[in-house]
Parts: sequence; C-alpha cells; structure tokens
Amino acid sequence: MSQSTSIPKKQLRVRDHGYDNYMEIEKKTRKVLKFQSLILSQFNQTIQISRLDALARRLGFKQYQAGAFVLKFPHIFEVYEHPVQRILYCRLTRKALLQIQQEKEALIAQIPDSVTRLRKLIMMSSTGRLRLEHVRIARSEFGLPDDFEYSVVLKNPQYFRLIDAIDTRNKYIEIVDRDPMLTVCAIEKARERKYREKGMAAEDIRFSFIINFPPGFKIGKYYRIAVWKWQRTPYWSPYEDISGYDLRSIEAQKRMEKRAVAAIHELVSLTVEKKITLERIAHFRMAMHLPKKLKEFLLQHQGIFYVSTRGNHGKLHTVFLREAYRRGELVEPNDLYLARRKLGELVLFSPRKAKMDRELVSYRRDRRDEEMERFGRDCVENNFEAGKVGQDGEFEDDLNSDLGSDVGSDFTDESDDNGAVDIVNAEEAHVTSD
Repeated sequence: MSQSTSIPKKQLRVRDHGYDNYMEIEKKTRKVLKFQSLILSQFNQTIQISRLDALARRLGFKQYQAGAFVLKFPHIFEVYEHPVQRILYCRLTRKALLQIQQEKEALIAQIPDSVTRLRKLIMMSSTGRLRLEHVRIARSEFGLPDDFEYSVVLKNPQYFRLIDAIDTRNKYIEIVDRDPMLTVCAIEKARERKYREKGMAAEDIRFSFIINFPPGFKIGKYYRIAVWKWQRTPYWSPYEDISGYDLRSIEAQKRMEKRAVAAIHELVSLTVEKKITLERIAHFRMAMHLPKKLKEFLLQHQGIFYVSTRGNHGKLHTVFLREAYRRGELVEPNDLYLARRKLGELVLFSPRKAKMDRELVSYRRDRRDEEMERFGRDCVENNFEAGKVGQDGEFEDDLNSDLGSDVGSDFTDESDDNGAVDIVNAEEAHVTSD
C-alpha cells in the first residue's frame, strides 16, 4: 500500500515551550494593561483600593482579587496611604509611567511606517478596501495609534479614502492608488537574502518558504517528500488580482492554498511584534480569500507558523511567525517592540527586589535626615558662640576686669598644659631608660 506524498490535512499540534512561555508573560501583561488604563482614567491618576476592587470585577476579577494582583507587581503599581484620609490608594510607579511615555514616543515616531503597513494591508484585499472596524480592532498589532482614523487615514488623502457603504452602513478604508513598489512580500526579500548568503539553486528557492519545525516534530520519509514538492509549487502573490483566473482546476486550488499561506505570512510580517491572534486574522478572511478553518490550515504548516493556545484559558490563539523569532526575541526588533518589551520586564521583576530597593531608599533617606539634623545642630551652636563673642565685644568697657581675668586664666591653662606635657615627656623618658 503506497502512502500519499502530500501534506496531510489534519495534524497534531506540537508544542514549542519557548513561544508558550512568551505567552504566559503576555497573559500577565494584558491584565496589567487593563489595570493601567483603569488607573490612568481616574482623577489625578490615582484610585482607592476599595474602589479598584469594585471596578476590577468588570475586567473579570473576583472579589478581593484586584488588591492581591496589584501587590504582585510592585514595580508597576504603588500602594500608599493617604496622609490625611488614612485610606489606601493605588497609582503607577515612576518606572511604569516612563515605560508608557517611551511607548507613546515610539508609536508617534513610527507613524510613517504604519502608513506603509496599512497601505500594504489594504492592497492585499481583493476589493482594495477593508472595514474600518476590523482595522480598529487590530490597531495595536499593526502599530496604529488609537486615533488612526484621523492621524493616519484622513491626514493622508493621497493614499486612503474613507467611504460609507450604503447597503451595510459600515465605514471602509479604501486605497487610492496601488503602488507597485509595495507589492514585494517579506518572504521574497527573505528568499533573496538567503540566495545571496547561501548561494542555493534558484529553482529550489524560487517559491520556497523558510521552514523551522518545532522540537519533537516527527518528520517521516513521505512527509519530507511532500514538503519538498510543496516548496516547489508555484503560487500567485497576495497582492495579485486573481479575479480573472479560472480556479476550478486542481493546480489552481494548490496555488490558491499556497497563496493563502503567503497571505497569512505577509499579514503577520506587517505586525509590529510578528504575531497576531487567530481571531484578528479571521476578520480579514473574506477580503483576502483565506480558508474557513484557519486553525487546522495553520497546523498543516507548523514549520512556518506556531499557534499558541496559552492565554484566556485556551480560548485565545496567537499565531507567531517562526522565522522572525530566535530564542524568544525578535531577530529584527523595532523601537515600539522594545518599549512594549520593557513592560514585560517590569512584570518579571521580583517583588523581593522591589522591597529591597524600597528599604535602601528609606535607609538613605534616614541617613540624609541624620546628617541634616547634625548639620543644623552644629549651625545653631556656632551661631550661639558667635553671638556670645559679639555680646562680649559690645560691653568691653564694663567688663575690663572680667576680660583681664579671662586672659589670665587662658595663660594659666596654657602653662598648665605645658606642665602636663612636660610630666608626660618625663614619664616616657623614665620608661625608656628602664
């Protein structure tokens, strides 16, 4: 019985603990971001702990869980007692506020790049337009600001056009002109770079993808042949218009299947962190001719993508681009990614270290207070002595007798000191002679 040399439709997912551990940190970061937005929306950016516990129930926390969660991250949240009201309040630490400011600056600085990403994203759609709401939901992944409708779309009328659909009453972002220079995919640049570095045959690399299977993935003989054949299968570019092609043949279906892989690859490549949730990809499924069962489709290509189920009790699926990561970090990081990465570092910082830092600060503050107190005491004594000397000078005529007695006593003390010194010297000499 001969076995098929095609990639099987259904495959078991092989876990890659590196990406799963990354998502464990991301799961905590999402909750921290919810608390941050809640605190920043309050007056003076502070909130009572009792009120925080009541508002956190809207975020999915149970009773008394909000306070315990805040205490787990002392490098991000600071709990303090109000000096007058004697009530516990919560606010963001200086490190957290600095991280938020750095992320805002990085987001503003890369707006020109986000314009290019949005143009390429819309050009991949078959109609040349995307729903505004779908882009708004995925704005964080593509590095778009919250007001991208005005700061990106309406400020660049030479690239985008905002239209209202009469039949569906939805807003759409439409591309004004398709730039041929933007139709080059990220995988094509990677192929060219790999061809120049390793000097592989042009026929072997022309339609191939970079494949890195997860650890423990079993590759049999027939599966290896299937991947070899699939790598040489031609396909249409995600930016190419396929409306005039006949898609009924088996060859056309194979090309469309590989085109869907290229479209998802390009979609994930346009994100800031080279990862996006499967639910976000599903919003663009109709516009980009993607298959219905996306999870099963991506599991067929575990060497290109990794689907992590960590986060939100397995209900959330995050798609990683395997070639973009190495040892848990991006191969080509950007400023926005690095700014967001700092929040993850604050989440991972030990609470014990925060307690130690707080104790060191209090110790330095106590030492500074003691030095200031000692300095103030010395200043008071010096001023008192100076005032006493000035007072003696003013009453010089009335205190001639006292002044004379003081002078005499000084000389007497000096002579006594000299005598004492002579006695000590004599004793030392006597000991030496002995």
